[in-house]
Amino acid sequence: MARTIANVALFVLTVALLSMNWILRSDPSVRNIEFLPDMVESVPYDSFAANQNFKNESTLRMPVAGTVIRGYPPLHYAATEADAKRAGLELVSPAITRKEDLARGAAVYANFCETCHGPEGKGDGRSAQRGVPAPPSFLAPNALGLRDGQMFHILTYGQANMASYASQVDRDDRWRVIAYIRTLQEAAKPKGAGK
Repeated sequence: MARTIANVALFVLTVALLSMNWILRSDPSVRNIEFLPDMVESVPYDSFAANQNFKNESTLRMPVAGTVIRGYPPLHYAATEADAKRAGLELVSPAITRKEDLARGAAVYANFCETCHGPEGKGDGRSAQRGVPAPPSFLAPNALGLRDGQMFHILTYGQANMASYASQVDRDDRWRVIAYIRTLQEAAKPKGAGK
């Protein structure tokens, strides 16, 4: 009996709500009344909106000290030659052997490095032909002696006339570029020369 009464009450309530909806919405060009707007009207502040809850009235907050981006552990090196050598000893290049990774390294090299270093890594890029001081060749003995970690440090922090590319080229792509440079160095070796 209680179940029947509850069903009848729900039926009457549903009919009443539908009737009110039809009565209140006599003009179809007018929007309905929003009873529960949910996420239509956002409660939180917009990122760049003023916010009186903080002293500097800025909604955007600085990350907590020590915050690390997932997948990108911090590099504890300074932009010095000594730290470049230390990076050469400590940083190990991931084994990049897949053709897709080398192709990506070639594409990044073409976009960011070829302008100065040239298509074959000889330091004869377009900018060097137009009066900018030529960078060292990747085929020179000094460059051949650089460890992968040291090259990664140079790409990350810059050296001499070369600026840092950390903000333009992500960490994985820097390793791919180094792997591609190694293929350029290998291709330039005389036939029959050992490693």
